[in-house]
Amino acid sequence: MGQGRFITLEGGEGAGKSTHARRLSARLGEEGYGVVQTREPGGSPEAEAIRTLLVTGEVDRWSSNAEALLNYAARDQHLRNTIRPALKQGQWVVSDRFSDSTRAYQGVTGGADMALIDHMERVVVGPTRPDLTIVFDLEAREGLSRAGKRPDDHDEHRFERKGLAFHERLREAFLAIAEADPERCVVVDATAPVDEVAETVWQAVASRLIA
Repeated sequence: MGQGRFITLEGGEGAGKSTHARRLSARLGEEGYGVVQTREPGGSPEAEAIRTLLVTGEVDRWSSNAEALLNYAARDQHLRNTIRPALKQGQWVVSDRFSDSTRAYQGVTGGADMALIDHMERVVVGPTRPDLTIVFDLEAREGLSRAGKRPDDHDEHRFERKGLAFHERLREAFLAIAEADPERCVVVDATAPVDEVAETVWQAVASRLIA
């Protein structure tokens, strides 16, 4: 049984994470790897229930500290029930968001207590950290425009409604995270055509985790 690998996809709204999580998972499967594609908040039945609390309702429904706590409650279940079992079985895990999103959304941009986030990271995540994180970079206005064109078949728009200034700060937060941890993070230009972005993602995975 081969070694399991943990890949996370991060970035602001409309940057293409969900699309490329699907495409990367499919490519890994074609190459013969066992793959679990998942997402946050969510990724297990219990965590999906918490997701609904986070991504629906009024913009000011929760404080940033409350959002951080809810995210880590969901993440604890996600790790216990989905991520760690898959890695133990030698599968590759591709997650659309992980703890960098909490640090960027609730911490840097939302003003949540960073000591609280650091503590929850140690307790909940511990050593189960991504082997590779792809950060999709896109100008905030363009990302919100793309997000606004998604099929209107759900009400998960709470964070999209936080306003342009919030999302501009969010973009900078993700870039700062990537800059601080270049051994783990790769920044990808999300303005490029979808096929080009998919190939860039694959080359990052292949060069860092397969070669």
